[in-house]
Amino acid sequence: MLRRVPLFKLSIFALLCMPAAAQDLVTWQQPRSNVSQAIHGGVGLLQTPTARMADEGNISFNYTDNEEYRFWSVSIQLFPWLETTARYTDVRTQLYSDSPGFSGDQTLKDKGLDVKFRLWQESQYLPEVAVGLRDFGGTGLFESEFVTLSKRLGDFDFHLGMGWGYLGAAGNIQNPFCEIKDSFCNRDAGNSAQGGKIEYEKFFRGPSSFFAGVEYQSPWQPLKLKLEYEGNDYSRDRAGELPQDSRWNIGAVYQLDNLTFDLNYQRGNTLGFGFHYNFNMHTIEQYKIKPEKIPVPVERDKLPSGMNFNNVVRDLYYNAGFVPSAIRLLDDQFIVHGRSISYRDDEEATDRVARAVIAQLPVNVKTIRVVEYRNSMPMVEKVINVDEFITAANYDVLQPDIRSTYVRQQPDVDALALVTVPDTTGFYSGAETFWVQSFGNPEQFYMYQGGVYLASGYRFNNNFSVSATGKLTLLENFDQFNFKVDALESALPRVRTFVREYVTRSKFGVENLYGHWQQEIAPSIFAQAYGGYLETMFGGVGTEILYRPVDSNFAVGFDLNYVKQRSCEDDFSFFDYTVVTGHLNLYWQPEFLPNSRLTFNIGQFLAKDKGVNFDFAKRFDSGMIVGAYAAITNASAEEYGEGSFTKGFYISIPFDLFSLRPAKGRGRLPWVPIGRDGGQPLNRPIKLIDMTESRSPFYD
Repeated sequence: MLRRVPLFKLSIFALLCMPAAAQDLVTWQQPRSNVSQAIHGGVGLLQTPTARMADEGNISFNYTDNEEYRFWSVSIQLFPWLETTARYTDVRTQLYSDSPGFSGDQTLKDKGLDVKFRLWQESQYLPEVAVGLRDFGGTGLFESEFVTLSKRLGDFDFHLGMGWGYLGAAGNIQNPFCEIKDSFCNRDAGNSAQGGKIEYEKFFRGPSSFFAGVEYQSPWQPLKLKLEYEGNDYSRDRAGELPQDSRWNIGAVYQLDNLTFDLNYQRGNTLGFGFHYNFNMHTIEQYKIKPEKIPVPVERDKLPSGMNFNNVVRDLYYNAGFVPSAIRLLDDQFIVHGRSISYRDDEEATDRVARAVIAQLPVNVKTIRVVEYRNSMPMVEKVINVDEFITAANYDVLQPDIRSTYVRQQPDVDALALVTVPDTTGFYSGAETFWVQSFGNPEQFYMYQGGVYLASGYRFNNNFSVSATGKLTLLENFDQFNFKVDALESALPRVRTFVREYVTRSKFGVENLYGHWQQEIAPSIFAQAYGGYLETMFGGVGTEILYRPVDSNFAVGFDLNYVKQRSCEDDFSFFDYTVVTGHLNLYWQPEFLPNSRLTFNIGQFLAKDKGVNFDFAKRFDSGMIVGAYAAITNASAEEYGEGSFTKGFYISIPFDLFSLRPAKGRGRLPWVPIGRDGGQPLNRPIKLIDMTESRSPFYD
């Protein structure tokens, strides 16, 4: 046992106060990221975190096992300075509940969330510094706060830190905050009754411990060795009082491409192992089979004065992935209206459209106008300067830039009037697969339901349509759900907690059936109205308005809905519950958070609670998007129930990453820790922010 050292605090906290300019005193090359995951997930040694960060965009899927515990975790490097980790823990020594009829012999499962912030990047003389929170906002099995430093010297990477909570349970050093205020000397045991709350009043309180370690990169590149001294004493673990013969842990890590295997020996008596798979969401890509770009003619004066429109339509479709609906050639401009169906990258799509047209464009035509549609409404107009495009495409300048040869703008009313675009009418149909999953259930840890959505409808014109979607379940274990909430008391209306009754009622059901009207009622202002069976659990009527300028970082809208709860006993009847729900919707892509979007939905939710739902989404170069959301309303934690407030996470993956040919569209993998009735919005069948995506692409 180390002697308490009150002055140790100076070695950590003095560094946090040093001016950032000190890093610029020397020129030093930051080593390339070469990190591995800790047992709980997140970059670290074994039981302890380090200040190291993975490369931005790195995502790691982890499984580790050390006798009493099994950990499943996902760690994501959202920004160079921010690491996030979500974790499920299987406590082998405890049952999920005392009731065999409720959860059988399933062992206890616990959710946890971690974050780590880099405060200081390593320089030639100064270490990397990070601060973090482990298992905050949950049941607090491993609740900790920490400050840690890392410094690399050759093949050795040294780490030093101080922990509170679980990481500081040994109390081998005096809590430096005790000298600031006496209340920091003690830490309340346990957690809030409902769980899920972020208990700020515990942060950096109670006993603290020093921890340290070193990683050694062996001459054999795939192998790294680890040694750590930890600050936990394992006397109050959820798995019970665990024997600890030593505070020294050792481990070995073997990396094979994107797979990592590790073996460790902990507490002087416990053998552990782990498997990890990681890739980078910026750099991951799928090999593509694409048609070669059509060459741009250099001597356009030799082209015929007319155009072969059949060839233009063919090239637009097969080479540019663009479906034209109307074309017109004027004296000085060529106008084409249609839909882009293949290329997610707007610059590549525009480049190919321009090439397909210019290949046969008469020399007197100087401008190409491309009007893109979505849901039969013109969304954006691209005005291409033909001469500038030809110069850039043929590399006749030192730094050719295709993007500078065209502008994206609100479709010009006068230009739209030059072309007659027929209304889109008639029947349409489609199908898409779905996969719903749930973790941490009492019946089984992982439950799933998969199948097909079968959609059809009739479009009367560009403004009016009728749509229906049927849900066909093909694969599931949701039939094992046996816990119903009917007999439980609830302070809030049951707007979502009957979900098990809805999803297990039948193999086929009517997901929605509704009429829809849409229109751009003024420049950049879109409106819609809808009525019918709007989603699985609610039907009614509603309307929405959205203001979204082309290529703006900001959009604002409003929706208002009067809905009634659908019965879970059949597809067409209703319960008595009705509610008016609606929100002011703000969408912002701030410059200080590159490739990110913040969404605020402020208003009344389905359970008549009022508040705001906040959504944060981060897009990576591959098109993958990672997001998280939380709804804070006037429903108290006690009224809400387990989890204390609505929150969830998701990964949105473009289909393009799975296809050998360019493709649009994407799928979404959600993770909702606990679904309750507070903070629940109506799942409207169409949202204007999605319909107008091409005006300022974030998901496309």
